[in-house]
Amino acid sequence: MSKTLYVTDMDGTLLGPDSKISRNTARIITDLSEHGAIITVATARTPATIEPLLCDTLTSGPAIVMTGASLWNREQKKYLSPAFIEPVTAVTVRDVMESYGLAPFVYILPDDQVLRAFHPAELSAADRVFVDNRSNLELKKFIIGKEPDMADNNSHCIILFAMGQPQAVFDAAAELENLSVGCSISAYTDPCSGGIGVLEVKAPDTSKANSVRMVADMVGADRIVAFGDNINDLSMMAVADVAVAVGNAVPRVLEAADKVIGTNETDSVARFILSDFTETTTNSCGKHL
Repeated sequence: MSKTLYVTDMDGTLLGPDSKISRNTARIITDLSEHGAIITVATARTPATIEPLLCDTLTSGPAIVMTGASLWNREQKKYLSPAFIEPVTAVTVRDVMESYGLAPFVYILPDDQVLRAFHPAELSAADRVFVDNRSNLELKKFIIGKEPDMADNNSHCIILFAMGQPQAVFDAAAELENLSVGCSISAYTDPCSGGIGVLEVKAPDTSKANSVRMVADMVGADRIVAFGDNINDLSMMAVADVAVAVGNAVPRVLEAADKVIGTNETDSVARFILSDFTETTTNSCGKHL
């Protein structure tokens, strides 16, 4: 019997324009999960913000977090297979970012499973909003005005993340590519944050695509349906059997999609999963009658 993994981006896709999951979407996904559908998320977010957003939503299968830098077991509240950046490489990446006027957050994952986000410089307006919206989180602690010892082999640096003017972000990304630092580099603009530039640097071969394949193997899925809206969703859409874009997606994502559904204002992801799961389950059962 065929088994489908449904994996969806969060911001701009599963979440509404208010960056929250609607009651109807939460109800549909929870009901489907209880009836055997394998549904999870793939997001740039950390578990610290995923858990409050999905507190009323049952999903199955590990969540893909930090754009593939790790998996997250929601039931056990545990990181799975985190990929760390080599200490010397992390220092080089930080220096390049700073040379373009970008002050990165340096994410360290200690053994206690509580993510630390270091930021040694003065916070920009965008950084301040980012921190203020994520204060008092159980699974993530901000350490402002202090720099981690990234040269320490036990530093466990999992991601460097910076926000700034799009041109500076793309220029820094280009230099990192030219330097062949051996990391996964993602640069894009975030329409949910007013078009600000975002630069993420993670360990080599880290992507939503590779993590989606890993989760599919873990749950025994032989079919993947992926939903996205932005550039950092393209890799997982490329490995999906069915790539689905929400109507508010950026042009490149719309062009890459096999199907385009409604916008993130209309519970379109949950409704598509409901329809697809119902159809595939009925067809699979029918073959055995």
